[in-house]
Amino acid sequence: MEKYESKQVQILRPAAIIYRALSDFSNFTPILQDKVDKWEATADTCSFMAKGFPVKLRIADREENKLVKITADGNTPLPFNAWIQLKEVEESSNPDTRMRLVLHIELNMMMKMMIGKKIKEVLDQVADQIATGFNNAPY
Repeated sequence: MEKYESKQVQILRPAAIIYRALSDFSNFTPILQDKVDKWEATADTCSFMAKGFPVKLRIADREENKLVKITADGNTPLPFNAWIQLKEVEESSNPDTRMRLVLHIELNMMMKMMIGKKIKEVLDQVADQIATGFNNAPY
C-alpha cells in the first residue's frame, strides 16, 4: 500500500470538539445528504454513490481526541485506509489542535503514475476545508 499524507493544518478548537465531530459519520448527514447520491450514515458506517460506484466506509478504530481510522467496507476497486490524526498543542483559553490526514491506498503502477501526485493535493485541500470549517464556525 502506498502512503500519502496531507500537510498539517491548525484548528483553533479543542481536540475533543474536532474528534466528536469527525468520529461519527452521522454528523456529516446535514452537509452531504444533498451533495452525494444515496447518502446513508450511522455513527460507525456510511455509504453513497461516487461516479456510479457504491462506496461503503466504516470507522475501524478510534482513539479519543487523537485518531480516527476509516476503512473501505466491502468490495471496492481501490482498497484503502484513511486516518485523521489530531494533536492538541494548546488547551487553555486559546485552543490549538493540529490535524493531518493520512491515506494508505493500494494502487497499481499505472494508477500510481496517473493519480499519485494528485492524491496529496486532494488530501491538502480536504485538510484545509476541514480546518476552515472549524475555524470559521461559531464557538
